Amino acid sequence: MPDPHPIVLFDGTCAFCDRTVRLLTRLDRRDVLRYAPLASEAGRFLLDRFDVPESIDSIVLIHPNGRDDHALVESNAAIAVARRLGFPWSLAAILKIIPRPLRDACYRFIARHRYTVFGRVERCSLPTETQRRLVVETKEAAMGLIESDGGSERTP
Repeated sequence: MPDPHPIVLFDGTCAFCDRTVRLLTRLDRRDVLRYAPLASEAGRFLLDRFDVPESIDSIVLIHPNGRDDHALVESNAAIAVARRLGFPWSLAAILKIIPRPLRDACYRFIARHRYTVFGRVERCSLPTETQRRLVVETKEAAMGLIESDGGSERTP
């Protein structure tokens, strides 16, 4: 069974999120992560499939892993993404010592102001074909990725 490809769901109209995804594609030397805009067909399907509350409008990490399928949100998602990048980014795990309510409050403060500070983009602007192939946009592509990664047999 191949290693799972966690899927980072992100706000595809947020300039900060767009730049972050471009940075992640360069830092992910092991080619582990995949990406889907929250508002895309794949993003909506994954949010529903993994029971992510509709109120979440920022980073979500979907981790298909058979019986242990799960989604992480807000600060837990950000830390988990950093951990998957390897050293030195994996050192972000130290942030887990901060109580989650405090971490999430800081995360939500930044998320609430992201458009004001960083602006908006029309769509995800991954510049290279290599980076664009990491973006999952359709329900079928998301289902294929989950199933090929050992995801559970739940029906959508």
